[in-house]
Amino acid sequence: MTHILARTLGPAVLPRRSRIGSALRRGLWWGVLSLTGGVERRGRLPRGGCVVVANHSSHADTAALLAALDARHAPAIGAAADYWFASPWRRRICRRLAAGFPVRRGGGGMTDLLTMAGELRAGRAVVLFPEGTRAKDGALGAFHRGALVLAEEAGVPVVPVGIAGTDRLLPKHGRLRSSLVRVTIGEPLPSAATPERAREAVLALHERTAAQPLRDSAARRRVAAVVTSRWGLPLAFCWAFAEALSWPLMPELLLGVVCVAAPRAALKMSVGALAGSLAGGLLALHLAAAGVHLPAPLTTDRMRAEVRHELALEGTSAVRHQPWNGVPFKVYGAEAGRAGVAPSDWLTASAAARGSRTLTVGLALAAFGLLMRRHRRHYGRYLVLLCGGFAVGLALIVRGWG
Repeated sequence: MTHILARTLGPAVLPRRSRIGSALRRGLWWGVLSLTGGVERRGRLPRGGCVVVANHSSHADTAALLAALDARHAPAIGAAADYWFASPWRRRICRRLAAGFPVRRGGGGMTDLLTMAGELRAGRAVVLFPEGTRAKDGALGAFHRGALVLAEEAGVPVVPVGIAGTDRLLPKHGRLRSSLVRVTIGEPLPSAATPERAREAVLALHERTAAQPLRDSAARRRVAAVVTSRWGLPLAFCWAFAEALSWPLMPELLLGVVCVAAPRAALKMSVGALAGSLAGGLLALHLAAAGVHLPAPLTTDRMRAEVRHELALEGTSAVRHQPWNGVPFKVYGAEAGRAGVAPSDWLTASAAARGSRTLTVGLALAAFGLLMRRHRRHYGRYLVLLCGGFAVGLALIVRGWG
């Protein structure tokens, strides 16, 4: 009778506050998972309330579902009362960040579940892990029947969901590491389905999701192989060193190529580029002071005049303008040498100026690389856009200083 009444009246509209809170939680966990490797969803929940049953191998499963499920369903997560509600701070975290509600595992759990029947009839999604605890070694345990009893009581379907990647992202009793998380939403099952049928549906989705290869770009793999090899750091150093003397292509272009291809190597490559810039700038200063004029392609007389003016007014602190005004670092190094700037003062000032730019750019590109991990197959197109944009930008800068 409850099932017929729910079908006749249709799903009620959830309170606006619930939907807003759900949207904020979804944005929070999508952002977190994007920084740790990305989250990808396939399929959608049906309209109206439903009971979601999923495999459970990691605490990150909750974050994955909150990031993947529609905010309009305002998903609520069933959480072990003896763990997540055992202390005030855990209870607050569970309720506020995961919309959790307590389910007792030592007796009384069915009563806890049935209190959510009204929420389901109002159109909410109630998420349960029927195994009752995190599985070991990726094995899917037996399903308890509480989720199915709740669905039948509320007259809503059961929706199986397969989660893959969370066991690598945050293993049981392990450390957090980078991994793409995939969530696959299956076809709804009738509320009268058996626990065995629900388990089979979740297991099939999990295996299919875990078996899906992450499509990649051959160019990205080659770049990442070089960057993570023993040649990566010398490459960053030599590129930046040469640019500080004469080479026209700034090290940020190299960082744009390598940090997106291998985000974990971003800090190493950024530090290597910074060290090369400082060493090259110091050599450029000494050579200019000795009267040596190195080639400086794609620079203009107006750039040199502006740098001489800044050095006359501000001394070594003038180099703080370099990250923002488009004048190459080699122009500052050469003009500082001709102006008789002390090498120690120059090194201190240029370290602050170049460090703020090089490290910020490198880490920002690493974050971008993590965000775009699931789109690695488009890395070749990214390179084309990067190099094309760099060429246009460089041409505009040179023309503007002409």
